[in-house]
Amino acid sequence: MIIVLCLLLLSLSLPAAAQTAGAPDAEALRAGRDYIATPTFTEAADKALLALFKGLRVADVVDGMDAVGLVDTGTMDAEIHALWRDTENFAHRFTGIAVTARYVPTQQPPAGIRAVDAYDAWAGDWYDRRSPESFIPLIRPGTALVLDEAPLADVGSIGSYNILDWQSRGCAGVVTNGTARDTDEIITQKVPLYLRKIGRGIRPGRNELESVNRPVVCGGVLVVPGDVVVADGDGVVVVPRAKAEAVAKYARKIMDGDKEGRRELYKKVGLKPDPSIKK
Repeated sequence: MIIVLCLLLLSLSLPAAAQTAGAPDAEALRAGRDYIATPTFTEAADKALLALFKGLRVADVVDGMDAVGLVDTGTMDAEIHALWRDTENFAHRFTGIAVTARYVPTQQPPAGIRAVDAYDAWAGDWYDRRSPESFIPLIRPGTALVLDEAPLADVGSIGSYNILDWQSRGCAGVVTNGTARDTDEIITQKVPLYLRKIGRGIRPGRNELESVNRPVVCGGVLVVPGDVVVADGDGVVVVPRAKAEAVAKYARKIMDGDKEGRRELYKKVGLKPDPSIKK
């Protein structure tokens, strides 16, 4: 007790500078600072990890998260849903490694009334400088592109052309806490997309790119680049990279047991076997 009291008195007597010696410099902080690092992984490491999750459902993965102590962690808001569903071959499902981007509402004024050529030049400059797709070079086979979008803007940062382009570069699927446009064509193209709602507008005059491949919040959960993203008709779950192998191992056990049990039930009720019960 006496020792504790002495330490307390000593701390009170120290100069303020000594008490804050380990604190960040205010002027350095004024320029901004990141506190969560972005980890990097090789394409081979991503591929090996994705193999562990092959075929796993969101429900299985959520069970795996529970088993490793991550109860109610990583499960996105149920409003983040599949734009389309394929109940025969489950082509809407995907698993990928997170690459992220954050779009924010703009403070810049809209174009106003301009001649068509001047408007096109203004919009093109906005796409180039304020709201580009700087994440494209990061897309590789197995990428899950996660966009933290300006939440209230009626803006389709995702459309039928760019989402197909991302898929052609290896993107397994896209998740946004915002909107997308050209949704009829996206459904026809069968590119996996999970979104909150439909959007109509374009980016110019509505949003700006704030960061690429930094931690973001999507559907109420933290997404760190390199995390595993699993999406299907039940929604989206994000698995922290450090726990991914353990989660996948448990989830595999759950899924295998479910399939075995349902194969017997299919026989009992006379259902024709489908992909959901295949080994």
